[in-house]
Amino acid sequence: MKVQLLFVMAAAGLMAQTADPKMSFFITSAGSGNGADLGGLKGADEHCAKLAKAAGSKKKQWRAYLSQQPEGKLKAVNAKDRIGKGPWYNSKGVEVAKDVADLHSDNNKLGKQNSLTELGQVVNGRGDTPNQHDILTGSQLDGTVKPGTEDSTCKNWTSHGEGSALVGHHDRQGGGQNPTSWNSAHASRGCSQPNLVATGGAGRFYCFATK
Repeated sequence: MKVQLLFVMAAAGLMAQTADPKMSFFITSAGSGNGADLGGLKGADEHCAKLAKAAGSKKKQWRAYLSQQPEGKLKAVNAKDRIGKGPWYNSKGVEVAKDVADLHSDNNKLGKQNSLTELGQVVNGRGDTPNQHDILTGSQLDGTVKPGTEDSTCKNWTSHGEGSALVGHHDRQGGGQNPTSWNSAHASRGCSQPNLVATGGAGRFYCFATK
């Protein structure tokens, strides 16, 4: 419903923020509403594209920064391999990373003030109410999928119940194994919307333009 309202507002010209033409990176202003069930990588990509279009972006191809584990006919996919070569700019036109190596280094400009939604909104972080700094990635620090059979992608983004997913902290602070990591801070408690909310998330994820 929240996403539908966003589209209606965009069509009516009621949105206060129009994305900078250079925008090629954002945090989703809303998740699927169904926990970590995003409809797989395809569904997540489509969500990115819809939000970007509603915000006025003319970019032709958007990809979710999500990894996929090998399962059945599905092959392993690394989030870092899905997002193009860069550079990437936020919805205000600020460059957050020049390329894949820069994105996964300490030199990137990601953080609470620059990791904005497609509408230019600052996402709640640690210390805000509610805290929503957990961002779904299913990825390790270097942007690759975690090896082994332990679930780290909420059953490849199709579960809203059992399982777990690796999440990052967009504000670069908090708890977990890597509290300052934007893409791999810790594992989620579960995959349902209530479980994601309980540990400081909202089912949001990162989107990058490849074209």
